[in-house]
Amino acid sequence: MKKFIALLCIAVFLISCGGSKKVTSTSRTKRSAPRNTSVTKIERNTKEVVPEKLPKDITRKPSTTLTYKERVQQYIYEFSGIAKSEMKTYGIPASITLAQGILESGAGYGDLTSRAKNHFGIKCHDWEGDRVYHDDDRLQECFRKYDRASESFRDHSLFLKNRKRYARLFTFNQKDYKSWARGLREAGYATDRKYPEKLIGIIEKYRLYEFDTEVLGRKNRRKSKKKDDVAVATTVSVMSQDGGHLVQKGDTLYSISRRYKISVSELKAFNKLVDNNIKIGQILKVTAEEEEEEDFN
Repeated sequence: MKKFIALLCIAVFLISCGGSKKVTSTSRTKRSAPRNTSVTKIERNTKEVVPEKLPKDITRKPSTTLTYKERVQQYIYEFSGIAKSEMKTYGIPASITLAQGILESGAGYGDLTSRAKNHFGIKCHDWEGDRVYHDDDRLQECFRKYDRASESFRDHSLFLKNRKRYARLFTFNQKDYKSWARGLREAGYATDRKYPEKLIGIIEKYRLYEFDTEVLGRKNRRKSKKKDDVAVATTVSVMSQDGGHLVQKGDTLYSISRRYKISVSELKAFNKLVDNNIKIGQILKVTAEEEEEEDFN
């Protein structure tokens, strides 16, 4: 009987040990499983959410952190097609239109352009459309307002084409952007004396003259220098007391125009010359007369 009781106690002890081991292993399994699941979810969420939104924002909105060069390139990309179209219709070089737009509008980021889509700073004058007021040479001057940028480009073309003071511009070759730049300043487009140099600098830096070539459909070719009728042989130029050029022996219209960095046609226009004949002792104007008020910003 004693042996039976002892065996029964041993059996109970062994059964109880086996049960406790199972409970322990089960509890360990339950504790470790949630940790693996939560870590996996966090990693997936972090990888899926971040990359989607940033590229859309950068592409959709022009960034104010763009450099000036990037703004200019963006402006050329957006408006070169309109400038070429205006050149075909009205004969104004696309390079000039683009350079003026870039300079006057701050490459599209200027206050007047943002508020009124006025890319060329055209003032009201006889304008009957919408208008805005903007500080320029005087406080709160009146400027034209447009609904679309293309309307500003068209009004710019019409303004130059229809006003007599700009008529001489259309006597210049469409590839001669330098004469156009100087002619605009001399006709009263702006008061800044360095305005022509600024336009020429923009045109040459960004190769805007290539758009003129596209419209004209032929490659730029340098014209051979032509000799004008002379007064006689070469000598040094002399300025008169009133700032004109005093014609010396050997002067030609071409040599004088080169000295003062203007074209022969400009020199003839300043002095109302009908031919290339000049005389020794004659005083030639080498700049246009100043205008009292400019038409543009």
